[in-house]
Amino acid sequence: MANLINLEQVSKSFGIKPLLDSVSLGVQEGERIGVVGLNGGGKTTLLEVLTGLEEPDSGRVSRVGGLRMAVVTQRGVLPPGSTVGQVVLGPLGVAEHEWAGDARIRSVLAGIGVDRLGLDALVDGLSGGERRRVALAAALVQDLDLLVLDEPTNHLDVEGVQWLAEHLLARRSALVVVTHDRWFLDTVATRTWEVVNGQVESYEGGYNDWIFARAERARQADAMEERRRNLARKELAWLRRGAPARTSKPRYRIEAAESLIANVPPPRDTVALASFAKRRLGRVVIELEDATLTTPDGRELVHDLTWRLGPGERIGLVGVNGSGKTTLLRTLAGELEPASGRRIQGKTVEIGWLRQELDDLPTDLRVLDAVKDVAERITLGDKEISAGQLAERLGFTPARQRTPVGDLSGGERRRLQLTRVLMAEPNVLLLDEPTNDLDIDTLQQLEDLLDGWAGTMVVISHDRYLIERICDSTWALFGDGRLTNLPGGIDEYLRRRAALGDGDIPSSASTVAKASTPDQIAAQPKRDGAAERAARKELARLERSVAKLTEREEKLHHDLADAATDPDRLQKLDAELRSVVAEKEAAEEQWMELAGELE
Repeated sequence: MANLINLEQVSKSFGIKPLLDSVSLGVQEGERIGVVGLNGGGKTTLLEVLTGLEEPDSGRVSRVGGLRMAVVTQRGVLPPGSTVGQVVLGPLGVAEHEWAGDARIRSVLAGIGVDRLGLDALVDGLSGGERRRVALAAALVQDLDLLVLDEPTNHLDVEGVQWLAEHLLARRSALVVVTHDRWFLDTVATRTWEVVNGQVESYEGGYNDWIFARAERARQADAMEERRRNLARKELAWLRRGAPARTSKPRYRIEAAESLIANVPPPRDTVALASFAKRRLGRVVIELEDATLTTPDGRELVHDLTWRLGPGERIGLVGVNGSGKTTLLRTLAGELEPASGRRIQGKTVEIGWLRQELDDLPTDLRVLDAVKDVAERITLGDKEISAGQLAERLGFTPARQRTPVGDLSGGERRRLQLTRVLMAEPNVLLLDEPTNDLDIDTLQQLEDLLDGWAGTMVVISHDRYLIERICDSTWALFGDGRLTNLPGGIDEYLRRRAALGDGDIPSSASTVAKASTPDQIAAQPKRDGAAERAARKELARLERSVAKLTEREEKLHHDLADAATDPDRLQKLDAELRSVVAEKEAAEEQWMELAGELE
């Protein structure tokens, strides 16, 4: 494969800080590269030097002649006075009837949600997120050799992220993308670049492969890296207890990394946390009874909803943009009254609410003072930590803690907002898009903190990895006025959305149905007592069957490794393994269907 761009001994500094220090690397045809690293560590600078938006201080950047390339930065700069259609379709130089007949272009407009903005809308009146989507669509409709994207999943919902990943996988063009979305990174990347301390470390594969490589590197580090090593071990424990990692590493390297997680406990003890949460919260947390939620212009979002949050519940809330997720969270927080029905809050409830907006920070204080303004010390799990220690865990070095809040970047302000919410020691956490502007290291630290947090939690996020990692159940707003429980999590949400088609959010009360509740997820026929007992018995049998098949599958993998030099035995074991995997998948599917009916 030919190289599209080469960097040779490239250095780039801003002030006294070297962001790139004698870096040499290249981008090849068809390669899909994910770029990760700490905020402020040089990821965006690397993209700008690669694409020619910034010149290096030293070294050489060479690009193949005639390179067709599009760059989408976080700046979202669009030509003033232009319409959406002019920005997206203008560079193509095609008439309306030509692009309207092109399925690929129509797919991009629908997949990014640009068609809902209106092609005649002026870009001057769009929000920051809408401008980013327009710029992204303008790049995706082109036939290119190289796409360079900086945080493209920001401002996309779960479906948008899924669509973008599938679109990029189907393209022939090379890709360089900065992203903190770990599912997206693991799905699209064939190589990962980590920008760290002025260098760019290169790894084969996506997020899972990068985590294995980091864990292996941490295993060989000295005592100064103990904290990073422990975090990597916990992350690996999570990965290996979930779905099998999509990894391209040789088995011996996986085994070296897995030695790190021997005897590591689960990321959290759900039973112990729930028990402690009940002692802190009592039986009543937050309840909505027969609640109807509406937009300011009167459009119904959720109709006749009865929902009772229990102590220790960890809920992920998903849905298309405009379906009412933030409105529901504001209602749970008590900021917004339901149009009808009522909200009940337990006497001992202390709510910690992370908003999307950054308007609740004291800009006249320094970082540490802004944290101490909430509390000096807190107890997290079984440990007491100071304001400075919590701030450091969320990415503020002791030196950075002396920075005025008004001088912080958007990502740093988001981290400070999180720190202040946690310092208040709430027993109910409401998090609205907590991953926005956070790098992967900070996300891991946040997840580590939440693993030991005892209380009720509701999280809105387009980051499916975060939802699957920290939440125990997933609920969805499909725009039909109902709140629906999803035993199958994000995968089930995407399947249901695909089955619904591409229809818009209902725009009038006449289109909404009665809301689902924990006791009535969907309009399922009622079972009598005997039938329900039989169904639950079958559910338990299926759970036992899946557990046994999982044990058998693991043993067969070990047997296959032992039989590496015996072709006949290998063939028999492989056939048995395929049969076990198929039987396990069938049992899991039956369990999913039955669990959905019993909800």
